[in-house]
Amino acid sequence: MKERDEETEPLAHVLRSKSEATRFQILVEIAENQPAVRQQEIAAKLGVTPQAVSEYIRELVEEGLVDAKGRGHYEVTRAGVEWVLHRAEALELYARHIRRDVIHQVSIWTALAAEDIRKGEQVGVYMSGGLLYAAKKPQSAMGIAAMDAKAGGDIGVERLSGLIDHREGTVHVGKVPRIERGGSRGVDRDRLERLLEKAKFVGAVGLEALVAIRSSGREPDMFFGAREGAIEAAFHGLDCAIVIVDEEFTDFLKRLEAAGLPYFIHELVIR
Repeated sequence: MKERDEETEPLAHVLRSKSEATRFQILVEIAENQPAVRQQEIAAKLGVTPQAVSEYIRELVEEGLVDAKGRGHYEVTRAGVEWVLHRAEALELYARHIRRDVIHQVSIWTALAAEDIRKGEQVGVYMSGGLLYAAKKPQSAMGIAAMDAKAGGDIGVERLSGLIDHREGTVHVGKVPRIERGGSRGVDRDRLERLLEKAKFVGAVGLEALVAIRSSGREPDMFFGAREGAIEAAFHGLDCAIVIVDEEFTDFLKRLEAAGLPYFIHELVIR
């Protein structure tokens, strides 16, 4: 039961357990400094003893989350990377909840003025095209303009109440084989073009994916940081398409599932 709770509620487990939080931090430190890992530096940074760090690393090695390459040399395994990403996604969602649902009650939100607005006027706040807008028309979320603003300018909205009418976008995912398995040549062009038509923003992960998209007459909006960009855009209500090399495909789907985002898989590979 404990193991199942840890997998289904990683956020609660990390935040409520000092031991689990320390494991998380140590894994991150190993990943950042591998393969040469100085346990004394990790101990000083985390405020624990070197002996405690050594014991944690021993446990992580036994659990298959860290691979010992020799004295003082460690690397995070694929299972360890997935363990960290799963909990990092949960922490990110929690931080997003705090920013979106909690802090806004006592802070000023920034929006684009959909029309000329005067300080003190009541405004409705809504999402459009992935951006936050304020207008005089009533919306499900209402606030007070904190300043004057011209149409198209930025405006602060305070005392926001209600829920912003918002839906998360769908991420359309298409897989491209690595070059040794055909690369962009192994992609069905018609299917790819239909996929690209479904999204406002398109990202490519891997050179094979980049070439495949370009061969369809479109330049991707995202290449570096495409996975993070697609997730962020979907959170803001935009439908996105990610064309991704096959070896990155499964990990990306896990990230989408951990983030709770809707996605649709498109078969692109020629059989």
